[in-house]
Amino acid sequence: MKDGRWADLTARVGSAIVLVAIGAIEVWLGGLWFESFIAAACGIMIWELTRMIDPDKPQVAIQLGILTAAAVVLSYHIPPLFVLPVLLAPALVGVGQIRSRRGLFAIFAIWITCAGLGFISIRENMGFEWMLWLIGVVVATDVAGYFAGKAIGGPKFWPAVSPKKTWSGTAGGWIAAALVGVAFAAYGGYGVRLVVISVLASMFSQAGDVAESALKRRVGIKDSSNLIPGHGGFLDRFDGMMGAALFVLLAGLLYAPGDM
Repeated sequence: MKDGRWADLTARVGSAIVLVAIGAIEVWLGGLWFESFIAAACGIMIWELTRMIDPDKPQVAIQLGILTAAAVVLSYHIPPLFVLPVLLAPALVGVGQIRSRRGLFAIFAIWITCAGLGFISIRENMGFEWMLWLIGVVVATDVAGYFAGKAIGGPKFWPAVSPKKTWSGTAGGWIAAALVGVAFAAYGGYGVRLVVISVLASMFSQAGDVAESALKRRVGIKDSSNLIPGHGGFLDRFDGMMGAALFVLLAGLLYAPGDM
């Protein structure tokens, strides 16, 4: 009999390999392939979000997922004047359809659509290397945060929301992100500002993780869905990445990568 602690290890590793393979191919291809991948992921996240907040409306969840996927792709190809209304559309339509926690839904729905546009803009406007930078920052933050928290321990970051996270792990993630920034700055000839930007992206990544944990505690569930064996749902797996992508979009880095 397998030890309970490792019972889902095969599923977790297998799912991770599949996700990494698909993600790597899509990032490499770019263009419509990548846009479709991001749009589908965002649509699934809105589907998960709707089911979490109002589980009695499965049809609404599907409809909002489709609307979100369309909005994310469309927002990249339309004049700037229309981008914000398109990104807000899933949140506004959803608020009119669900019965409770409308404000909570709106906040997370806007986050998801804006982060989706952020991903597409980074890949298409800034290029493949900047997607690698973003992924490197988020992965380094997660891995270093986990091991630093385990090795050092200490005060909890926010025990009421995420009882396993510590300040040592949080700081470890920042340091690792800074090192990723140093590596990319040295490779691409970018200034020291990229190191600072990497740490800020790390903070937004951690904020995304904490925000999703708070959402799940608020609605009383463990995982956003069971679509990814051993990992939960898309929101569970990509919350940190979505937080970092939102930061890049808000910071306007995608419009002036050379300034970093």
